[in-house]
Amino acid sequence: MHALAAPSSRITILGAGLMGRLLAVALAQQGCHIDIHDAAGPDAELSAARVAAAMLAPLAESAVSEPGIVRMGQYAMRRWPELLAMLARPVFFQQNGTLIVWHRQDAADAARLHDKLRHTHALLPDLPAAQALDETLLAQREPMLAGRFHEGLYLPGEGQLDNRQLLAALHERMQTLGVAMHWHSRQALGDFSPGAPGGPDLILDCRGLGARGDWPELRGVRGEVIRVHAPEVTLQRPTRLVHPRYPAYIVPKEDYVFVVGATAIESDDLSPASVRSTLELLSAAYALHSGFAEARILEIATQCRPALPDNSPCIRQVGQRILQINGLYRHGFLIAPALLDVTLQLLREGDSPLARQFDLAITTRDLGLS
Repeated sequence: MHALAAPSSRITILGAGLMGRLLAVALAQQGCHIDIHDAAGPDAELSAARVAAAMLAPLAESAVSEPGIVRMGQYAMRRWPELLAMLARPVFFQQNGTLIVWHRQDAADAARLHDKLRHTHALLPDLPAAQALDETLLAQREPMLAGRFHEGLYLPGEGQLDNRQLLAALHERMQTLGVAMHWHSRQALGDFSPGAPGGPDLILDCRGLGARGDWPELRGVRGEVIRVHAPEVTLQRPTRLVHPRYPAYIVPKEDYVFVVGATAIESDDLSPASVRSTLELLSAAYALHSGFAEARILEIATQCRPALPDNSPCIRQVGQRILQINGLYRHGFLIAPALLDVTLQLLREGDSPLARQFDLAITTRDLGLS
């Protein structure tokens, strides 16, 4: 594979969600001329990135994810501060670890989870080990939960960021860099002729589920989250509740806003959240701390994350002038910096040692579009 882009290349990006915006900023900073198209507006209202909790939790995800995903997450923990430092607008970023708690009747489920985390640590010894907490240590880590739980796990080094602040900051940076932004512009690969007179030199397709017409293997995985304002609750870090019916995460943002979520439903249904899901999410928050009883519901949101059959991301080259980056599944913010740098390596060098480090699939397909 040869290098695909030079510093002065004219590049069209389809999709202005998380990956599209990160690539637009990085390539514009390198001197490329960027056009970006999105079916929605600058608030990314159709993007899975807008609804996400934006947790950066490689150890927590290791219980259900392949080692390559975990390595991408470890990479992201180092890379996110560098990416955020290049933005003019501040973005809330926290790296206080993850807390996992459970009620006594759910101790067996928690023990199985701890066994999975130990197994992952054996496979990836450079990953921090989960730390068991008794009631005293738990109260020291999270004073607001003192006396409410008797055991817990602490996952050091993990973090989170504010997804909506990040999307807004990337939009502002695109404006500053002169990126041509085309909002409410739903486009497909066949709408462009890369390499032809008047066409772009290269297309980067980051449309998520919007790319299913060109990548039929993509499927939607529905997620539902609730944002609440709870001034009576203070949490220092994302907290996960082990529960047989509604395992959930509660993620503290700034100004006493919390994101409560859990659901991963095999469906591309974008209808409003069900009563059952809403009750279970709110029950999980209340089970964590009774102060959520007086919280005010700011938003109940649903969105579908793009996934491929193996639930792992993939970069696919179509002909010589199209790259498709897709399949981020539930790991969008966790793995986006790794996918960004792999893509930049491919564009610059025609190869990516990083991709092999992450077990990341890079495939080719001729769709007759270039």
